[in-house]
Amino acid sequence: MAKKQPPIQQAPPVQRVRLRYARRGAARFTSHRDFGRILERALRRAAVPMAYSSGFNPHPRISYANSAPTSAASEAEYVELALAAECDPAKVQRALNAVMPQGLVFLEAADAVRESLSDLLEASDWEAAVADCPPGSLARAAVALLDSTTETVERMTKSGMRSFDVRQAVMALSVPDDQHVVMRLRHLTPLVRPDDVMTVLRRLEPGIPATPALLTRLRQGPLVETGIGDPLNPKPVEQ
Repeated sequence: MAKKQPPIQQAPPVQRVRLRYARRGAARFTSHRDFGRILERALRRAAVPMAYSSGFNPHPRISYANSAPTSAASEAEYVELALAAECDPAKVQRALNAVMPQGLVFLEAADAVRESLSDLLEASDWEAAVADCPPGSLARAAVALLDSTTETVERMTKSGMRSFDVRQAVMALSVPDDQHVVMRLRHLTPLVRPDDVMTVLRRLEPGIPATPALLTRLRQGPLVETGIGDPLNPKPVEQ
């Protein structure tokens, strides 16, 4: 019987590039798994020199961090690519945009810094658009939430039903008009999502329509004195 051959060991990456991308329009309904398939096809079409994992089924080395839920639009999704050859990050960005479908747009690219993406993405700013909301109801609910110390919701996850303390994640909450809520959420474990905040607001003010709000992530990154920083170009930590 022939001896089974060991899997091929791939060379380590020579460069890591991080990119910020947007999900706009109908692309907001692209699931995380669907986006992964789209990106891998785009990388092949754009001839990006990807580094591959070792083993019997090598796959391109792509790292994702804190993806927005399906149906949420976003201006601040992040992905990291491990490359087998040195490339100009701006050229990688342009090559991918030339082959990506409508609504998925790479906005920035930079060489990866030492800190991991998951460590740099500490908070997000979100906007929720709520149609046909009675005047003043969102503002009253927002005040009640900010005045509370604990507001829990339950949501089904892959691990089963989980409880989330929404109030602990809400860093800021404002209502610019009767149809919109803007919120800053700290990334805790378990992760509180903007739709969890909307669930609490509806509970505090039953007049808010039960129709799901249209969610858009405006930015995400490290917490800095001025708000949320840039995870592609974070300020160095002073020793």
